[in-house]
Amino acid sequence: MTTVLITISTNAQTKNDSIITIQSQQKTLKPKVDHAEPLYIDLMRDLGARKGEAEINVGFGVASKKGYNEYNGFVEYEWAVADRLGLEVEVPFSFNHKSADSDGSIYVPNNKIEGLKLATQYTFLVNEKRKISLAVAYVHEFEFNNFKKIGHQGSVFTGMKMNPVFIGAKNFNSFNTLIYTGPIFEHHYKEQKLDVGATINASMMYVLPNSKNFIGLKNNMDIDHDGFHYTFRPQIRLAIQHNLMIGLVTGVPITKHTGTNLDVMTRIIWEP
Repeated sequence: MTTVLITISTNAQTKNDSIITIQSQQKTLKPKVDHAEPLYIDLMRDLGARKGEAEINVGFGVASKKGYNEYNGFVEYEWAVADRLGLEVEVPFSFNHKSADSDGSIYVPNNKIEGLKLATQYTFLVNEKRKISLAVAYVHEFEFNNFKKIGHQGSVFTGMKMNPVFIGAKNFNSFNTLIYTGPIFEHHYKEQKLDVGATINASMMYVLPNSKNFIGLKNNMDIDHDGFHYTFRPQIRLAIQHNLMIGLVTGVPITKHTGTNLDVMTRIIWEP
């Protein structure tokens, strides 16, 4: 009887120790609010990300341009090097094909790796009670030349883009809102010219309860030397497993001079 009582007491103590350990770990975690992240122009990491979190994204899309089709994609890796501090490396690429009904007068860009994007993001405010997160970020892109010009001893780099960003997000129960905005400075090496523009991206997503699935709409507004470009981007994300998701987003231009008739993109998201 004594042996049985000692065994029961030991098991109970072990369970209590495990519960205390789990509670202690939860208390040491930084506060974090879950926000639905847009699929087109996503964040460098979750808002309020915790150290060690990581994500790999692979995307592929098709855009209908005037006189040709653009097949584009990207490979992206992002991770939190510290609590609330995320880093990202992305390599976008594009391949272009002349449309069958093109009259031959349309200029079709050469195939190219678009560049190398390096970005960082810091969440400076996380309010769990009000479900609000605020962050600042910076995106720096080195723009590459097309394959043909590099092959003829052309310069590898044609310029660079610099984009400081402000990000704000709030949850209204199942509805998630987010704004991503900032100026864009583009330096062209050959012309020694600096173009100044801006991007404003506002989104609202409906997240299905107790899931990572959502459906929503993003307003993508850009200002550059060609004028104002406004595109609606309906999108949907489905969780295949707890760490694997797939998203689909389409682009419907509102302004006439966006340069794109219609585009569609799919994104695979894996959290290793």
